[in-house]
Amino acid sequence: MTAKLLKNYIAGEFVSGCREFRNISPVSGKTIGHVSEADQQLVDQAVSAAKKALKGPWGNMSVQQRAELLYKVADGIEARFDEFVAAEMADTGKSLQQASTIDIPRGAANFRVFADMVKTASSECFHTDTADGKGALNYSLPRPLGVVAVIAPWNLPLLLLTWKLAPALAAGNCIVAKPSEETPSTATLLAEVMHDVGIPPGVFNLVHGYGPNSAGEFLTGHQQIDAITFTGESRTGSAIMRSAAEHVKPLSFELGGKNAAIIFDDADLDEAVAGTARSVFTNGGQVCLCTERVYVHRAIFDTFVKRLKAEAERLKISWPTDPDTDMGPLISNEHKNKVLSYYRLAREEGATFVTGGDVPRFDDERDQGAWVEPTIITGLPESSRCIKEEIFGPICHITPFDTEEQAISLANDSRYGLAAAIWTRDISRGHRVAKEMDAGMVWVNTWYLRDLRTPFGGVKMSGIGREGGQHSLNFYAEPSNICIKL
Repeated sequence: MTAKLLKNYIAGEFVSGCREFRNISPVSGKTIGHVSEADQQLVDQAVSAAKKALKGPWGNMSVQQRAELLYKVADGIEARFDEFVAAEMADTGKSLQQASTIDIPRGAANFRVFADMVKTASSECFHTDTADGKGALNYSLPRPLGVVAVIAPWNLPLLLLTWKLAPALAAGNCIVAKPSEETPSTATLLAEVMHDVGIPPGVFNLVHGYGPNSAGEFLTGHQQIDAITFTGESRTGSAIMRSAAEHVKPLSFELGGKNAAIIFDDADLDEAVAGTARSVFTNGGQVCLCTERVYVHRAIFDTFVKRLKAEAERLKISWPTDPDTDMGPLISNEHKNKVLSYYRLAREEGATFVTGGDVPRFDDERDQGAWVEPTIITGLPESSRCIKEEIFGPICHITPFDTEEQAISLANDSRYGLAAAIWTRDISRGHRVAKEMDAGMVWVNTWYLRDLRTPFGGVKMSGIGREGGQHSLNFYAEPSNICIKL
């Protein structure tokens, strides 16, 4: 998959763009393939193809017919499961265990979940009194937004792409999708599956490229794009919002996070340590929901730090294909350098490094890849940049607290508000503190336990809107009210 040229997919055909860029392995820094970049003309063609498809067979299909095609897409992903796993691992460097048990299965499951949901979705209906006593009937009909720009990130490439595509297609929209330039492979495989199962030409279009002055900017600034959904950095979200403002388009943003965990002194320490280690180091800390700020009651602070250190040092950092690998490389050498810059900044700010803070050495080709050590730091003031800014790597800072009120205040002192985790045996405290969190999602005595029907999204700089279950369908289909005088 990675050895051939990855092309754009427009109006049911794979087409080359204006130039090519390299697809680079984060494991070794080597070039593993080339990708065809879409220029303004190709983006225009993709949007036109999507507009045309809205008026064609896709727009005339019943909900049941659309759902049946989405089931076929899920089947098509599973039929090529090993190819998808290999492509995801090659692009991201993530472990075989994660790609094969989370990313690709969820990528397929998203299509089935939303196909099921759209078939049973209900709408409002009201009987309205009128002066003549005859009344009126008001009911709403969901209408697709039209052509939706779907911009997916590099950390969970297939999972988050299909998390947006599936409900958008189920609701009857047509799509122009742009995966991250770092992770183009599974999106291209998905285009092949869409083609093979008979998704009508123009319903799903794929353009490759970068953000500024490339496919991303051409797409988000396009006048004929009816809505934009984006997952990525808050700074990029702000740029997209400015671009979309002139045309007043619906936006759905899942942006950055600087997530907090609070560990009370009555927590099950075994579960709290294991859960926090998972929330800090999963996927090298490259998940928007990962924990970067840990607040621990002073009575158990030293014990917790010692035990989390042991968990971090127990992690196996190795080849993605090794079934025992716990953590692979970061997404790129550029991102590695960003994370290492924060490691250096932490030292300058006076942090104590409990463990990590450097680059692992392998004495093989991995030394040219994007590897960093899992890192735990303490001792910084809450005003420090390493506590305020999202790092998006395998690092956390641990701070002691004395009271529940102090823990809440510390956790909420952030411009982000995506997720939080609370560890306590006191269920009343769990409810009470969770209610006070400035976050779109709060876990108590767990982390990353997701029900796909529940709302997913953040507050403050962490996003706009909610995805998940009916919340996704509500974004991708606007209700139109119809009033019938009886």
